[in-house]
Amino acid sequence: MGIALSNAERLAPLEGRRPTVTTVCSHSSLQIFHGARTEGLPTIGIAIGKPPRFYDAFPRARPDRFLTVERHRNVPALAESLRAAGAVLIPHGSFVEYLGAEEFARIDVPVFGNRAVLGWESDRRKERTWLESAGVEMPKRYEEAAEVDGPVIVKYYGAKGGKGFFLAKNREALADFRPTGPYVIQEYVLGTRYYVHFFYSPLSDRGYRVGHGSLELLGMDRRDEANIDELYKLGAQEELLKAGIRPTFVVTGNVPVVLRESLLEKTFEVGARIVERSIELFGGMVGPFCVEGIMTEDLTFKVFEISTRIVAGTNLYVSGSPYSDMIEPGLSTGRRIAQELVRAQAQGRLAEVLS
Repeated sequence: MGIALSNAERLAPLEGRRPTVTTVCSHSSLQIFHGARTEGLPTIGIAIGKPPRFYDAFPRARPDRFLTVERHRNVPALAESLRAAGAVLIPHGSFVEYLGAEEFARIDVPVFGNRAVLGWESDRRKERTWLESAGVEMPKRYEEAAEVDGPVIVKYYGAKGGKGFFLAKNREALADFRPTGPYVIQEYVLGTRYYVHFFYSPLSDRGYRVGHGSLELLGMDRRDEANIDELYKLGAQEELLKAGIRPTFVVTGNVPVVLRESLLEKTFEVGARIVERSIELFGGMVGPFCVEGIMTEDLTFKVFEISTRIVAGTNLYVSGSPYSDMIEPGLSTGRRIAQELVRAQAQGRLAEVLS
């Protein structure tokens, strides 16, 4: 079943009122609510089960009010009341993953950004088509295990925080892999991982110009993964298995990083190509996205994934990052989302940033 309302009908309740920043209470919601409050926007937190108690510890990030549902799949039932409240949904990793990209794309509430992008992100083959056609260098992909000729990592579709990923140092090691859903086999590239937090604004007429808007770099991080990490992964996995411990790549935290300044131009070029190709393929991206890649020892940046929404690594920078501070002091991704909503409404251009 498709979306019941047109974009104009979904946006109609926002006429003459401030958008109410709304998201599920997890992932990066504290930052999203804090950014909205900083820019003077009202907020609604959608709680699964009951409102998390820890919000009481952070008064500047606590939503103005909560709506409660038993499980993520019940969120679409709130659509009418959310529209009446002037809600704008902010997608984040757990919101999209647990509701499902297809269901999220059908929800009859205004969404910040182009909801069409979720179909390209959640299907790893479509994602690769997008990135490769943008001229972005990626790790080699294998269609089947028989083609594998070196170390590989097996990844499931969707934003699962690394859960279920499987690392194999050769074709024979793949015999131990037991898939539980759609997956891809990808070359395992040795190097340093960087998760680059970009923001694309179709409203901006200054800065690093891409398309009709501007590309901003708001931060960068690396990720802590339990219970395996970094260059010793290939050898460590065998020893852990011998000890009866199954290695996992579940993300448990994030680490702030900065890139060599000489590599910034190359990084911006990658981000720009991705945005330009998105405009051609599905009308473009709006707002935050994260380019996830590995910088090799010969300084080649190989992109293995893209997250087309706010990522948890931005939580490091609620008070700004070394990069965003050179745009505006104290600028988080959550605050930047709120700023884009305020600007769009003031210019009568909400339809350009909401879908």
